[in-house]
Amino acid sequence: MVSDVLVVGAGLSGLWAAERLRAAGATVEVLEARDRVGGRVWTHAVGHDRFDMGGQWVGPGQDRMYALLERLGLETFRTWDEGAAVLDLGRRVTQYSGTIPRLSPLKLLKLQLVLSRLERATDGVDAEQPWQSPEAAALDATTVHSWAERQLGDPELQGILQSAVRTVFGADMGELSMLHFLAYLRANGGLMRLVETSGGYQQDRVVGGTQQIAERLAEGVGLAHVHLGEAVRSVAREGGEVVLTTARSTWRGRRVIFALPPHLMGRMHFDSPLPTLRAQLHQRAPMGATVKCLALYERPFWRDLGKSGAAVSTQGPVAVSFDNTSHGGKQACLLAFVVGRPARGFSERPAELRRRSVLDAFERWFGPEAGRATAYHEVDWAQEPWTGGCPIANLVPGTLSTFGRALRAPVDHLHFAGTETATMGTGYMEGALEAGARAADEVLAALR
Repeated sequence: MVSDVLVVGAGLSGLWAAERLRAAGATVEVLEARDRVGGRVWTHAVGHDRFDMGGQWVGPGQDRMYALLERLGLETFRTWDEGAAVLDLGRRVTQYSGTIPRLSPLKLLKLQLVLSRLERATDGVDAEQPWQSPEAAALDATTVHSWAERQLGDPELQGILQSAVRTVFGADMGELSMLHFLAYLRANGGLMRLVETSGGYQQDRVVGGTQQIAERLAEGVGLAHVHLGEAVRSVAREGGEVVLTTARSTWRGRRVIFALPPHLMGRMHFDSPLPTLRAQLHQRAPMGATVKCLALYERPFWRDLGKSGAAVSTQGPVAVSFDNTSHGGKQACLLAFVVGRPARGFSERPAELRRRSVLDAFERWFGPEAGRATAYHEVDWAQEPWTGGCPIANLVPGTLSTFGRALRAPVDHLHFAGTETATMGTGYMEGALEAGARAADEVLAALR
């Protein structure tokens, strides 16, 4: 049997594309390597509730996500951010309110000036074709680290920006080009929206977890058409058909949508070689390194201390923390992110040392009770074989200006989705939906 469309990847992007295609009358089969749907959204039972171990937040500007949640009958609730946040600079631990940490007047002025310059630079980048932006090649040859050294100077300010960059990208400033950085900010409404809770991308969470979105989309596609444990090994062209081979099956379709991070396509054999730009792009898009750590408690004691549970640290291994208590206060929880360089060797340490390093950070910020967690759970996304990291694939310096045009351009009967290919909401669930819709529309136009 030949399907109209084969979709590779049952994350949000692939499932959203598949549902749109099915609604338009196309025959669709979805192939997923894992034993579950969701990709980078994954909800897991921990303690007395279920927690998101992957993507979990939605916020202002993510209109597709809010519309989909409403359509699926899923509710949201606010991330707790009442009270003081913590800034750990090593030599001292301070508290602050709002988004900008408490700094000396001179440092605060410096930071605000640099943020203004960053905003202007972001506005100068073409959201859909960053490689066409003025000075694209020069920006792509400059790392965020070298830019921050020139603009900020002060090591403490650089450390704060490093923590933010690690959290958003799962990579260090020295690993990102300014063009990639600015294009990402442009696609998401600027740096402040990325790092803020209320009014930003961490504002809301989904009652019951975000994996429900994928599960309900899969039901909409039809569970008989979503095939788990089907990792694509080879891609061949036979006449007007594309043939995908897995360890146990052969699938035929008129069109294929690959809805997965670019580097995973490098594992597949293509009988007809991909164009050079597309093939080499797969080698230049490593995933970020993110370990998501949850500590459970009998109660959210930090709230009684007037603290929000949020912290920013330049000391590592934990870069940031959030109050992650489940809906209705059913299970008190603090969330920590170990990201970027500190994340890469984290899983090599003994489990108890990893747990202790996270709880020690919480104890430093929120007092001795934080060291007495009732349970601890972590997921190192670099150890997930069908993801290889989180939250996003980062294009290494020199890539976006040269290879970026291949990121979402169809190749013959092959189309590309996944949040990395989005022009709005890139790196987030919002971007996954945008990319899935765009790829589905491309395919429908080609099938007519």
